[in-house]
Amino acid sequence: MTPTAHRNRRALRTAGAGAAALLALSACSSSASDSSSSSASASDQLSGTVTVFAAASLKESFTTLGRQFERAHPGTKVTFSFGGSDSLAASITGGAPADVFASASSKTMRIVTDAGDASGTPATFVRNQLEIATLPGNPDQVGSLKDLTDKDLKVVLCDKEVPCGAAAQKALDASRLKLTPVSYEQDVKAALTKVELKEADAAVVYKTDVHAAGDRVEGVEFPESADAINDYPITLLKGARNEDTAKAFIALVRSAEGQKVLTGAGFLKP
Repeated sequence: MTPTAHRNRRALRTAGAGAAALLALSACSSSASDSSSSSASASDQLSGTVTVFAAASLKESFTTLGRQFERAHPGTKVTFSFGGSDSLAASITGGAPADVFASASSKTMRIVTDAGDASGTPATFVRNQLEIATLPGNPDQVGSLKDLTDKDLKVVLCDKEVPCGAAAQKALDASRLKLTPVSYEQDVKAALTKVELKEADAAVVYKTDVHAAGDRVEGVEFPESADAINDYPITLLKGARNEDTAKAFIALVRSAEGQKVLTGAGFLKP
């Protein structure tokens, strides 16, 4: 082989090695880019509507979280149905279309799990404690649970089948007190509204509802409430029409960001 041919062959080998290196670099760059795009698109894939059935006491907090979720995931929408947990559970087992259920008690969640309508195991995300809501300024000077037994006071309770009503009854039983309310309401917001409208002198509701009402009512704590704290479980529902987006909303509720909103509203950590 002549010196010229040898040089040409070596040059070809060098050029080939360089081309191979460029191809490998390009492949790595493409792979990294694809991975980045895949990660970004995974977040962007969330879309559509999520229907959440939630206890009435979650209205303010979940509405805030719903807006946060929609801002973080353009193209999504969170719609809510708030009410008494027992009524919502009955609607779900009756076939009402929903993706997520957040209940105010483990008992009402069991209605859904026992019917086989939950997907996976429900997780407790917050807890809630009772408080007495009185008229602004507490004109009747209510200072204890026992004070509510005064026959001259118009007191409202949640229905005993509703978590806030069951908790109130548990506190009354623990104190060996008997109370005959002027009405039993179907959810905690309805009970609170009676006081806000001055149709009742007091109601046993959650701390979170007193907090949300602001200066429209005055809250009175009572020690017996510590024996009647409710766990709030949340679950994905079977047959969810928008499973990925529903799971993402549940993740937000349970995240540090979600917990900040919930504890800021007066809920207790799980």
